[in-house]
Amino acid sequence: MTNAPIRSAATVILWRRHRDVVELLMGQRGAGAAFMPSKYVFPGGAVDPGDDLAQVPMSETCLRRLGLCCPDDAPRPAALAGAALRELREETGLHLAATDAPALRFFFRAITPPGRTRRFDARFFLADAAGVAGDLNDFSEAEDELSHLHWIGLPEAKALDLPFITEVVLAEVTAHFAGAPDRGVPFFDNSGDTPLFRRLV
Repeated sequence: MTNAPIRSAATVILWRRHRDVVELLMGQRGAGAAFMPSKYVFPGGAVDPGDDLAQVPMSETCLRRLGLCCPDDAPRPAALAGAALRELREETGLHLAATDAPALRFFFRAITPPGRTRRFDARFFLADAAGVAGDLNDFSEAEDELSHLHWIGLPEAKALDLPFITEVVLAEVTAHFAGAPDRGVPFFDNSGDTPLFRRLV
């Protein structure tokens, strides 16, 4: 099988604290989807050319880490952040309000293994739902890519039908909210024939 090209992608892990419980926003991909059908995922998708025009504040640490271990033709951090927020808006109908404070935290990165019909170099961004403009439970403007959009607590999320990499991300999110120190961004690099794990520090 010829390996599919690796496309850059961005995903938003939108979280809120509700009644002292950390909840995440997740939805289910359609049964007929070409990539991860019927799985519960975070909002996200491939980077588009127009995403590079976005103005999304991020910390210097996140900007530096986004530039590590990247090919020469990798999108700029602004494009990755722009794609993350565009996908959030399209798939959930929610959008972050304009602010000068960092809205996204680069949190996780994974490249889809060889042999898949579609492959992505996905950057996951953690975002506090406190920065969302409007009603956090109003998904009426969402497109139809994700169904069953809902907020779900971390323990309950682990019981959903999840892709393997989402299970790993949830473990990292759980550790983060339990107070684990920042040891760098976990990076599951499956770009070659031998899987590599590293932390982008």
